Amino acid sequence: MSVRHAPIPLADGTAVPIVPRWHAGRWVVGALAIALVGWAISIVILNPHIRWNYVWQYLFSPNILSGVVVTLWVSAAATLLGLVLGVVFAIMKLSKNPVLRWIAEGYIWFFRGTPVLVQLIFWFNLAFLLPYLTLQIPFTQIGLRWDTNQVISGSVAALLGLGLNLAAYFAETVRAGIQAVDRGQTEAALAGGMTQATAMRLIVLPQALRIIIPPTGNEFISMLKTTSLIVVVAGNDLMTNASSIYKQNNLIIELLIVVSIWYMFMTAVATYLQSLLEKRFGRDRVRLVRGSGFSQQLIRMATGAVPAQRRRAAQRTDEEAAS
Repeated sequence: MSVRHAPIPLADGTAVPIVPRWHAGRWVVGALAIALVGWAISIVILNPHIRWNYVWQYLFSPNILSGVVVTLWVSAAATLLGLVLGVVFAIMKLSKNPVLRWIAEGYIWFFRGTPVLVQLIFWFNLAFLLPYLTLQIPFTQIGLRWDTNQVISGSVAALLGLGLNLAAYFAETVRAGIQAVDRGQTEAALAGGMTQATAMRLIVLPQALRIIIPPTGNEFISMLKTTSLIVVVAGNDLMTNASSIYKQNNLIIELLIVVSIWYMFMTAVATYLQSLLEKRFGRDRVRLVRGSGFSQQLIRMATGAVPAQRRRAAQRTDEEAAS
């Protein structure tokens, strides 16, 4: 709604000026908010008990930087694992096979119903349940055997715990993306001779990805901060390395500030990349409506459909040849 600033002319030719209303309450609340924020910042910045020289000293220390690398690696790998498994379980949940549907629903219920911290500790202590991991041919002694403690390290336990948990949430996101695709396109593909699996792979999933991928950025940003839970399994991530340092020198607050700075930096970069991703897929949706999107090209290639422009050009060529 536009706000009028020009004077209002009256019938006698005089103009009545418009005076903006004075919102005293807004200024009072704004001043109180600024004072509260400034007080909170001063507690941290001007606090004599925080030794900022140690903050800058450890901000780029080798142990902290290696923890940043491990945090990024675990976040990316767990997100990718969750996305792949999420697609699988989403397809299973939409399957007409009741057994596959029940398995998918049970998986989603279990991993969404238990805390991530419990799952991390479980995978890290898997050796209590399975001392050895065995892969062998049934009814024979031929196979391979590994010590579970050597296989399930802190990083592996973190990858399994975070990735499998995220897959349960991704399954619902992927399911919503698949169901958002018009059912008529699948029916047209089946009528054109495609199998259900081929239609899902070439027709449905390419279009559902426009809905699935943008939330993936949000999950990755959330995963960056969730990796701080890896400290309970000593996964050599940022929080684990920082805790190992402050347990030796007792610089707890200083190291926590260092960790917070790095998490905020990584989150800011990931948020910016996510905004670019959303803009990219927003333009793809516009191209899809106009008929030049990648998904439309896949549909035409799979179904053998001819674009309207080419069809009209072919008709004009045939008419000219006939005349």
